[in-house]
Amino acid sequence: MAKHRVIAGLDVGNSKIRVAVAVLEEDNHLPNVIGVGVSPSGGLRKGNIIDVEETVANISSALEDAERMAGEPVHHVFLGISGDHIAAQDSKGVIAISHSGNEIIEDDVDRVLEAAQAVSIPNNRRILRIIPKYFTVDEQSGIKYPVGMTGIRLEVLAHLVTGLVPAVKNVEKCVHQAGVDINDIIPNGLASAEAVLTKRQKELGVVVIDVGCGGSNVSVFEEGTVLHSASLPIGGENVTNDIAIGLRTSIDTAEKIKIEYGSCLPEDVHDRETIDLSLISKIDTATVSKKHLAEIIQARYHEIFLMVKDELAKVQRDGMLPAGAILTGAAMKMPGVLDLAREILNLPVQIGFPGNYEGVVDKIEDPSYASVIGLVIWGSRFQGDSYKLKIDLKNISFDKMSQGVKNWLRGLLP
Repeated sequence: MAKHRVIAGLDVGNSKIRVAVAVLEEDNHLPNVIGVGVSPSGGLRKGNIIDVEETVANISSALEDAERMAGEPVHHVFLGISGDHIAAQDSKGVIAISHSGNEIIEDDVDRVLEAAQAVSIPNNRRILRIIPKYFTVDEQSGIKYPVGMTGIRLEVLAHLVTGLVPAVKNVEKCVHQAGVDINDIIPNGLASAEAVLTKRQKELGVVVIDVGCGGSNVSVFEEGTVLHSASLPIGGENVTNDIAIGLRTSIDTAEKIKIEYGSCLPEDVHDRETIDLSLISKIDTATVSKKHLAEIIQARYHEIFLMVKDELAKVQRDGMLPAGAILTGAAMKMPGVLDLAREILNLPVQIGFPGNYEGVVDKIEDPSYASVIGLVIWGSRFQGDSYKLKIDLKNISFDKMSQGVKNWLRGLLP
């Protein structure tokens, strides 16, 4: 019987906490998802912990549900986090090659990535992820994997993703109190991309827009690696708040009518269509215009896509991505969102459903599960904790990065 190992992803979101459990067989490179767990998330706001006790209880509940369905215990998780405290920047590293014959080895890759992190960042920020964009050997640039090449100067342009230390530590504390250890921390935007993108889309040029409850993540890929990433402070929660204010309803009623009657295209709604709130709420009894509801929703989604457009303009990719835009996340199930996105972004647009996995769990075939499935896929590609980047704010250590760098870079090769 083939040996297998258990991989678990934990997505700590503002609205829901999701856990996915998968097994990876020795003779299969795709994770087989065998269990999921979901619980409400009332202890977070904008990616920050506001109630430790409630968050721990919710994480434990989701873990228990996933373990019960999978029939496997979970001891370690790949943790996905998001929030407007997540930031990204590019950094360059340069080293000299002084070996006999000037052949580049894996240790040189480690050293140049370490040099790329010798960048000034505030003491209250922590590097969560370092992703090599490309290497340059002497005057030859655009190299994906330089090991084995010959040169005297090695450079790297790397993408660094950072998070606020207090925010990250608070999430880590809640996960540990729930009884599991953390293999690695992956920003949700990058995790979602692993689940919804193909290698060809990453090569051609594509943007993944992951809109959750508390915020949105934008990840731009080109030539097989990350070109740009950003976190936006607007998400589905803002849409609900707008509806509550615009229609003068309670938050709970606003959420219900958003899900049941919402649309991004008011021009498709007849002027006389109305919603009787007394049928879905004991508190609100008014009758509201369905067209007005769509206008409120459209305004906020319009703002989100304009912010994405601005992010694309920063890297000169506004309307210039052949593989277009992939929309994922719970808030992207809104009717009419594809048409609105096409109009504003001037790109081909489609909904991103989780892929690159096996399993018979029906409920995960949904954009809201992209992040947690992406975490499982991430864990399946990097054995154990070998890809974990151990970082101390004052003393950066690369003792476990070598194998992870090789895995990442080789994954970019055709």
